[in-house]
Amino acid sequence: MTPRATYRLQLHKDFTFADAERIVPYLARLGISHAYCSPITVAASGSTHGYDVVDPTRINPELGGEDGFRRFVAALRAHDMGTIIDIVPNHMGVAGGENNWWNDVLARGEDSEFAGVFDIDYSRPIVLPVLGDPLLKALADGAIAVEGDEVVAYGEHRFPLRPEDRGVGPVEGDDLAALLDRQHYRLAWWRTADDELNWRRFFTVNELAGVRVGQEPVFERTHALYFRLWQEGLIDGVRIDHVDGLTDPAGYCRRLRARFEAMPRDDGRPAIIWVEKILGAGEPLAKDWGIDGTSGYDFMEEVAALLHDPVGEAPLGEAWAALSGRPADFAAEELQARQDVLSWQFEGQLTACVRAFVALAESDPDNVLTPEMLRRAVERLLWIFPVYRTYGLGDQAPAADFAIREAARARVAPLIPPGEDFVVDAVLAWLAGDGPGDATLAAEAVRLFQQLSAPVAAKGVEDTAFYRYGRLLSRNDVGFDPLRFAGSIEEFHAAMEARARDWPRALLATATHDHKRGEDVRARLAVLSEVPDRWLAAVERWNGLAEQALAGVDPADAYMLWQTLYGAWPDGLAQDDAAGLAAFAERVKAWQQKALREGKLRSSWEAPQEDYEALVAGAIDALLDPERSAEILRDLTAFRDALARPAMANVLAQAALRLTVPGVPDTYQGTEWLDLSLVDPDNRRPVDYAARDAALAAKGDPKQALIAGLLALRREQPALFAMGGYRPLAVEGPQAGHILAFAREHEGERLLCAVALRTAAVEAWGDTCVLVDGERLTAGALFADRPVAVRMLHHEPVPA
Repeated sequence: MTPRATYRLQLHKDFTFADAERIVPYLARLGISHAYCSPITVAASGSTHGYDVVDPTRINPELGGEDGFRRFVAALRAHDMGTIIDIVPNHMGVAGGENNWWNDVLARGEDSEFAGVFDIDYSRPIVLPVLGDPLLKALADGAIAVEGDEVVAYGEHRFPLRPEDRGVGPVEGDDLAALLDRQHYRLAWWRTADDELNWRRFFTVNELAGVRVGQEPVFERTHALYFRLWQEGLIDGVRIDHVDGLTDPAGYCRRLRARFEAMPRDDGRPAIIWVEKILGAGEPLAKDWGIDGTSGYDFMEEVAALLHDPVGEAPLGEAWAALSGRPADFAAEELQARQDVLSWQFEGQLTACVRAFVALAESDPDNVLTPEMLRRAVERLLWIFPVYRTYGLGDQAPAADFAIREAARARVAPLIPPGEDFVVDAVLAWLAGDGPGDATLAAEAVRLFQQLSAPVAAKGVEDTAFYRYGRLLSRNDVGFDPLRFAGSIEEFHAAMEARARDWPRALLATATHDHKRGEDVRARLAVLSEVPDRWLAAVERWNGLAEQALAGVDPADAYMLWQTLYGAWPDGLAQDDAAGLAAFAERVKAWQQKALREGKLRSSWEAPQEDYEALVAGAIDALLDPERSAEILRDLTAFRDALARPAMANVLAQAALRLTVPGVPDTYQGTEWLDLSLVDPDNRRPVDYAARDAALAAKGDPKQALIAGLLALRREQPALFAMGGYRPLAVEGPQAGHILAFAREHEGERLLCAVALRTAAVEAWGDTCVLVDGERLTAGALFADRPVAVRMLHHEPVPA
């Protein structure tokens, strides 16, 4: 079954297959064709997301097991709907003693039948950074003991003994130290993980170990369940999590496609394959991987940029620099953040990567490169690498990598030590597959570089710089390029024409389980780019009124807090609703704590500055207290209300574009209503489906009504949306720059879509019109009821 429109569901023990089954009728009425599920395999007990897979061969019993999944799929099929599942090939969860494969490796080392599954350097014991103190102190404190056939740390962490050591009984002192020394693993102080870890983890998460899925036996062992579900018709495709973490993403995707094609189904439909892939500015998605496109972050960026007005770039940047004392230019912030995370969190991987390049260089008889030179070159390339990674294999590289290497060479030039250009050139040559030396060593060095550049980019940009840089928070989200403040209508048209040509089955997302703030928070914040002077004047007023509440709070944190209060203010929350304001305050405080720790300037996960965190939390409580901050709340809500019309125009424009441009639209759970969520776990709160079902029947919510109407049209015109071209339409008149219009066309069927953009300053449309085949459709008529017009040409408008 070809996806027409998906609905993302986050499954966990409190929202199981049975819960999902109950909402299938609602999803069908909404117009969804496929449930798009978070990982369904066995995850760590109580996992709220499923990405910490501990057994990829079984369906999670916490979700209802295979029987529950089959009942859920049967309910979907009864409504002519299908299933896409999220799969996790890059890593597995290894904490808590629940992963039997990992436990066997700990017990038997390289002799384990699962030794090849995990990306481990077996030249030394497996480092397990679980101790609260260095090993000798933990032993002296009695924090480590042997119970049965396990080593127990702090009465909580359990690790198996080697088979040869089992049955030794209680041991203490030197005997315990000697016993630990004989194991295939080494218990270590948690703070040494970044420097000493000898196995690949997911980003900086010690609980997730990298999997060598590029090895065919590992691929088959970890994917057997997915292939069986496909062959039995229980799934229609997969979304691949973090494809850039793999050794060879292209090879993996091609192998996956080939395995699906080797098991044709009765319906003759090919499996859908989407990849979670962050594309850098101007980076194309490879067309030869055998995939259907990305999971949608690129579209999220394209449509978000379109909502922003370039007029706000300079004043908001200048104000941010003046308020915060930090750079107005994101590039400087990004460079510092990448340098910080590489130094603080990836030293172990960096050392291994440099060591691999040193071995490669020394395999060349003519080598003149020293280890120190190579470290400087590798380090500096990682500081500035323009995309997540390249895709070379050591002996070759795809043609598309050439432009990436050229961009990297240009960006790194000012940072290279005098006279060491040739060292950077040597590393780039190896990435291209053109360097001298041993081929096996080249493959290993290139692999380690590429599997390091991706997490450095993710942690440096998305999980550090985005929390330090507050010019306008709606331009800081997963897959976004803050160097680009706004996108033009022409750029958007060009991107959509390319989508129609190259990726008509790619996913279109505007909200995900990983977003930093909800799609409609971003839509509301984007309005500030249109009215920077009004916004900055309001912030000045609020800072003055809140001088006592904000005492001691860094001005940068205060400025990002004001944006968050305005952007995420719950719909319908009154300024004197003490209970509602208190509930909002709890959500904002959770966001604030995460933002401070991710930013790593005034707190961090490794060393929380609880006094400062408490100070900011107290400020939030004060600001959202109707007794202490009545004047501020009055002013803040008045400001929000004054911009409600252009904010709602952004909300509806974003939703309409997701549902009409080329691709498969995804609705993240619950976001058919206003999505005013903050970063996870706030964006994974329970969804009230009974209320949404009632509103759908009554057409009581404008966003949901628009989505339902467009999904109904997609159901009526599947070929038009699946295969139709994208043709930009001309707009004329005084407000032409505030309308994006296009047509979708296929075999005589034509759809018009027009959306109003950046409408804060638009008071009247005048004689502005959209030109369609010589006909002039006036903006006043198109937008008489709402700032979105979608209709089949020569047909009645889409019902609300």
